[in-house]
Amino acid sequence: MKKYLLLATGILFSLQVLAQTGLKNGAVAPEFSPRDNSGKTLDLKTLLKSHKAVVLLFYRGQWCPYCNKQIKQLQDSLQLLTDKGVYVIGVTPETDDNISKTIDKTHASFSIIHDKDYQIMKAYDVNYTVNDEMLSQLKKYGIDLEKNNGNKDHVLPFPATYVINSSGKISYVHFDKDYARRASVSSLLNVLN
Repeated sequence: MKKYLLLATGILFSLQVLAQTGLKNGAVAPEFSPRDNSGKTLDLKTLLKSHKAVVLLFYRGQWCPYCNKQIKQLQDSLQLLTDKGVYVIGVTPETDDNISKTIDKTHASFSIIHDKDYQIMKAYDVNYTVNDEMLSQLKKYGIDLEKNNGNKDHVLPFPATYVINSSGKISYVHFDKDYARRASVSSLLNVLN
């Protein structure tokens, strides 16, 4: 089965519909403890002891205009989120150099993790391997996943956003295989009230 998606440029291409569904509301959030872009170890269990919640955002890369828009919106509203006791984390397969490009484009000041081996993406069931047709389309637009991600796997996350509450359970999920649809800051704030 194929699903057709429209790139930001207006080009139509097919994407195999994949089995990933993301974790559901009420599920126990898988733990993780990688280092972020500033070298700080982010242990989920420790973060939840000192914060009301963690917002976990999976994004494709600095080359994605929808990702940059969502990250910029989170950054613009970061004070509203942190005032509610929230810690925000971005997760991407991109290398540290490309995370720096994301930060330059969006001015993101929250933690971003290079999920090199896709452990976090796999644990949250958001990872997929880009098919040859989509890879070819991305290359036509100058997007080199191998260079951006530092490997030849061609793995990306479905853009997904989770709110993990202080008990370690997922209290909000935005998971959509259409990469243009993203969680709004207002929907996050509503969950945190």
